[in-house]
Amino acid sequence: MLEKLQKCVEKGESLGAEFVEARSDDLVLRTLHRVNDVWKDIILRSRAGIGIVCYYDGTSGYSFTSNTKKKELEKTVSKAVKMVKAAAKAASLKLAFDRRSPIKSQESDTFPVKIHPRTEDLSYKTNLVNRSIDTAREFGSNISNVTGMYGELYGRKLFTNSEGSIIDWNFEIVDLACRVTSKTASGALVNGVGHARGTAGLELFNAKGSTPEDIGKEAGSHAKEQLKARACPAGKFRALIENELVGVLAHESFGHLSEGDFVVTGGSPLKGKMGERLGTDQATIVDYGTPKISKFGGLWLPYDDQGIKSNETVILDKGVLKHYLHSRGTAHNLKQEPTGNCRAVHFGFVPIPRMTNTYFNPGELTREEALELLDTGVYAIQTSGGQVEADGSFLFKAIRGYWVENGRIKEPIREVSLSGNILNLLSKVEGATKTLQLNAGYFGGCGKSGQFPLPCGLGGPELVIGEVRFGGKAG
Repeated sequence: MLEKLQKCVEKGESLGAEFVEARSDDLVLRTLHRVNDVWKDIILRSRAGIGIVCYYDGTSGYSFTSNTKKKELEKTVSKAVKMVKAAAKAASLKLAFDRRSPIKSQESDTFPVKIHPRTEDLSYKTNLVNRSIDTAREFGSNISNVTGMYGELYGRKLFTNSEGSIIDWNFEIVDLACRVTSKTASGALVNGVGHARGTAGLELFNAKGSTPEDIGKEAGSHAKEQLKARACPAGKFRALIENELVGVLAHESFGHLSEGDFVVTGGSPLKGKMGERLGTDQATIVDYGTPKISKFGGLWLPYDDQGIKSNETVILDKGVLKHYLHSRGTAHNLKQEPTGNCRAVHFGFVPIPRMTNTYFNPGELTREEALELLDTGVYAIQTSGGQVEADGSFLFKAIRGYWVENGRIKEPIREVSLSGNILNLLSKVEGATKTLQLNAGYFGGCGKSGQFPLPCGLGGPELVIGEVRFGGKAG
């Protein structure tokens, strides 16, 4: 396959392209989805093909194919060249980039796993789902329905370009999740969720805290607890926000604002703010493709889809904006170094600036010290979605929460929705716990410019925020 990609690069150059990138994906996807006693999905798919990007006069043309025969590849390259030459005549924004030294990947660029998903059969994986659901039923109460899901995505990614880079590595992610929905006496529905996910082998589901039984117990017991929870009061309160929800804030409300294409086109409020203070000393946000997975979890991404090695990019350093997340073109335009953040969902899409693992850095507090600093307010946990605007305004719903008084958890609360603007929230970060937790799932994923779902990692410590707007209603 490498030789075919190299021939594509040579063909594109012979047709007049100034620079060519050729990449192939050979990926396997499996989805298992059970609701109560019914299997909704048992799906196995492949995602294999080649994508070609040709550059000319600061513009790009993209074409792709799943047919790897010589004539089809030549046709695909020719189409990309025609597109870029047409685009160069009409483009108002041109993003040139500098050539770099070629990169050669190493065997160590593929994350090692002990039990690869391809080595276990379907019954092994359906059993994981069944065990989580059976356990959830044991610990739940007044259950309306219980859902179990398993997903895996793995396979080879190969890349070369006009610089002579040769990048060959294997992507891998697994995900096991359980959701319990229970009904209160008044008929309101409450949820409990448990999951384990990220770049790992199936050994993840043998580890303490991540077994199907642990996942089912978490989902069932938390849904049961929510049956007696009161609605979250509406108003502005101090808040302690747990790791997963902190990660959603880092990703959705700030990470997208820092993506280079939004900045270059003026769509981000962070444009022109480099070096400015946007938050407190306790607010540091990082994007990193290769974190310590065995310690923190997350997603392993040693290279992006432009052949740039992923970096540990400090976007916000103790409240000060330090860097954006780039493709090669946006980096050149904004006079910064490429960050390894140009990614595509698969070969059928052109790479664009996207996040890898985006998270707040940990601090020095223990959980008890964080609660003490919070004093009185809302402890918000996990997320069931929400919405974000281009100016950084957000509305998220936490799956569950607790009302805290005088540094002690008093009672569970539900219908915990929080809203605000990330730039205002950053100015109210008062402290962070020591524990960094990252997660990255097969289900869901990040969406941008029609590309969905792209696996990304997110997380952080638990953050103490001086003021957050909450809203709730009785049910």
